[in-house]
Amino acid sequence: MLESGGKVLKEGLMEKRSDGLLQLWKKKHCVLTEEGLLLRPPKQHDLQQQQQQQPPQQLREPGCSRVKELHFSNMKTVDCVERKGKYVYFTVVMSEGKEIDFRCPQDEGWNAEITLRMVQYKNRQAILAVRSTRQKQQLLVVPLPGHRTAAAGGNAHALP
Repeated sequence: MLESGGKVLKEGLMEKRSDGLLQLWKKKHCVLTEEGLLLRPPKQHDLQQQQQQQPPQQLREPGCSRVKELHFSNMKTVDCVERKGKYVYFTVVMSEGKEIDFRCPQDEGWNAEITLRMVQYKNRQAILAVRSTRQKQQLLVVPLPGHRTAAAGGNAHALP
């Protein structure tokens, strides 16, 4: 889905809090696109850079498929921005209620960029939905014989 394409808008390292009992912070290589956020283990990112310099037969590596996709269509909001020390802490809330905690250096602005791109995505989807509804409504409007519609350039109640 996200991994297959899309323009890369921002790329770099961020830390994600694990779901386990200890809730450790783990580094992730993050790629922000117009469709969402990809999270990869940093080792996988390093491996991909090495692969670009090596012949194709050396591209296989076990565990390479551990990519997490956070699609904007499944995101509800970006919450709980807090600045402590050198980090900004924030939470991405997914539609099903799952919360994913992140932190990054304050000067990198991941939280703001993710929020901005998510809002832009949701706005694009809303515009498409409105256009689709209008097109359906236009198809349902059937002009009465001998009457012009406003869309035809005249007064809707005028006779020819």
